[in-house]
Amino acid sequence: MTTEWDAGRLDSDLEGAGFDTLAVRAGQRRTPEGEHGEALFMTSSYVFRSAADAAARFAGEQPGNVYSRYTNPTVRTFEERIAALEGAEQAVAAASGMGAILAMVMSLCSAGDHVLVSRSVFGSTISLFDKYFKRFGIEVDYPPLADLDAWAAACKSNTKLFIVESPSNPLAELVDIAALAEIAHGKGALLAVDNCFCTPVLQKPLALGADIVIHSATKYIDGQGRCLGGVVAGSAKLMQEVVGFLRTAGPTLSPFNAWLFLKGLETLKVRMLAHCASAQALAEWLEQQPQVARVYYAGLPSHPQHELAKCQQGGFGAVVSFEVKGDRAAAWRVIDNTRMISITTNLGDTKTTIAHPATTSHGRLTPEARAAAGISDSLIRVAVGLEDIEDIKADLARGLAAL
Repeated sequence: MTTEWDAGRLDSDLEGAGFDTLAVRAGQRRTPEGEHGEALFMTSSYVFRSAADAAARFAGEQPGNVYSRYTNPTVRTFEERIAALEGAEQAVAAASGMGAILAMVMSLCSAGDHVLVSRSVFGSTISLFDKYFKRFGIEVDYPPLADLDAWAAACKSNTKLFIVESPSNPLAELVDIAALAEIAHGKGALLAVDNCFCTPVLQKPLALGADIVIHSATKYIDGQGRCLGGVVAGSAKLMQEVVGFLRTAGPTLSPFNAWLFLKGLETLKVRMLAHCASAQALAEWLEQQPQVARVYYAGLPSHPQHELAKCQQGGFGAVVSFEVKGDRAAAWRVIDNTRMISITTNLGDTKTTIAHPATTSHGRLTPEARAAAGISDSLIRVAVGLEDIEDIKADLARGLAAL
């Protein structure tokens, strides 16, 4: 261990740094050991120099770590890097993407508040509101994602929060984030955007007017399907409420997972650009297949919000969904006759995955709710990985040939 410690000589000066540099270096503070890679602090607690030092830290009179449910240096590095990439004042990490949504709502909403959630969100988000938040007096309605007039009409005097996924899972539906932010703010509400499908490489919701951005870091931020995690980012004022909930309730991110996410962020941009290129090629190919009734991908001119996606996003993402000609049995036949692609509901992986949303990710919704969200029995979702695109096409061709 070095006996001379000058943080200024060891830490990187990132003033004015670009996205790629921030993705590799933001948030890192080197220890006296002078390590080049980020340190992994696998510790539950921390020691103090004296009883007075401990008392000052617990009282909040002196900065420093107290317990890893509260703060951890590896988790802090991850939080600061996400904040830098999203253009947020502060980010707060959670144990999963759903944990991040839980922490956000529990921190910012109270019994009697009204929340508007897009009907085109992940099925577990709807379950969280319908089965749990409603029990504690939070009201919720589900406007159609793209219909701005419906959002404005659904507002009440007690509306506190709008929550959207844009692009949505699995139909790649979009909302005009800037326009929706204007509606929310005009009603005295906050806008939270799940940016999981785009990541800050392709979309910056805060720059478009949103107040909060949410990620399931399990997806593209990790990028290799290794671990669970989530993060919420926004203003320091809003995030302090989230910090308070997480340190008390405990759904905090593990240091090891935070360390893996840091490694994922280093390659996020190159991965996302490669994902997008392959997804575009696959979507165009699928549109030409006779067994396919419809393809959902915002990069296609046939997508009704193609122009909005071009303006709002820096790319079209890696998730391509399509309806086959037939019913659920036909969709299952396509899935079961692939031989390389992984049958799993996770996405954001280097490995391409295929799933049947109506019976997996959205399977716990009522048939009426699935219909309202556009989730048909013939719908298949493909999260395009980093394999050779010709191999992905060939495997899907095997599946489609079974029809």
